[in-house]
Amino acid sequence: MDSSELQKLAQHSRFMREAGFALIVSSLLLAFFLFVPISFKQASAPAVAAEPAVPDAFADLSLEAKAAVVYDLSTKQVLYAKSADAQLPLASLTKLLTVYAALTTLAPDTPITIDAEATRLEAPHLFNVGQTFSLTDLARLTLTASLNDGAAAIARATALRENRSENAALAGAAAALDLSQTYAVNGSGLDESSALSGGYGSALDLARLAGALVARAPDIAAATTHSSAHATSAGGTSYTVKNTDPIVGTLPRLLLSKTGYTELAGGNLALVFDSGMNHPIAVVVLGSSKTSRFTDGETLVEATLAHFAGVTPL
Repeated sequence: MDSSELQKLAQHSRFMREAGFALIVSSLLLAFFLFVPISFKQASAPAVAAEPAVPDAFADLSLEAKAAVVYDLSTKQVLYAKSADAQLPLASLTKLLTVYAALTTLAPDTPITIDAEATRLEAPHLFNVGQTFSLTDLARLTLTASLNDGAAAIARATALRENRSENAALAGAAAALDLSQTYAVNGSGLDESSALSGGYGSALDLARLAGALVARAPDIAAATTHSSAHATSAGGTSYTVKNTDPIVGTLPRLLLSKTGYTELAGGNLALVFDSGMNHPIAVVVLGSSKTSRFTDGETLVEATLAHFAGVTPL
């Protein structure tokens, strides 16, 4: 092999080495631009902290009631339920349906006269035969003090105006609100016998009924949130009645309160309160005891306020 051929071979070998080196450098540069920015972005991205779990304010509640519900009247959502669809005796919570039925048929200033049959009902009762009140005034006294004679007179006036039985008039009001578990045997809720209550319904139905009454007649509902209510008959007789709910002064932004108790029903309670910024909540307790209905109600109100505050109640 002569010197020219050796020179060509050396040049070729040098070219191949340079080409190989260039290829390696190019590959390294490509790898750098492809992978380093991604790694940089991943390394520099801020870490997202896991949000703490919101405590369940209704967890582990202890209630004596057979059934209970916390119902958001704004969103139509059930926030808490214990056998909320169970049909149970209502006792005097039936009076909420009686007053609501009357307001769908009669004007608020309609005169309601107390008849003899109403005055023969068992206590609590207050009025004399022939006394007349406006529907609004009689409803305020009746719901606040849970008066059986007032409820009976209101139910009878509604039935007469609608030209049908009291049962049918009350059933029509329940159907209009789609209260599928609710019906009334009489307007007061008094037990008809040791086996038959004056009214039946579910906690969820009663929550919706209480909310509907607040919406339709806030002035009547508001009377039940004070320690007493006052009204005067058409004849000038003045009455002041005491609220059957002893805790109305302790509950925040109360919009309605109604108690109920019979041997069949046990202790019942319906409340509507504003949880804040015109956000009404209904709380219903059915089948508790005469005293525990109030502690059950307070427990549910406290849990509801804690729910909206995002904390666990004490």
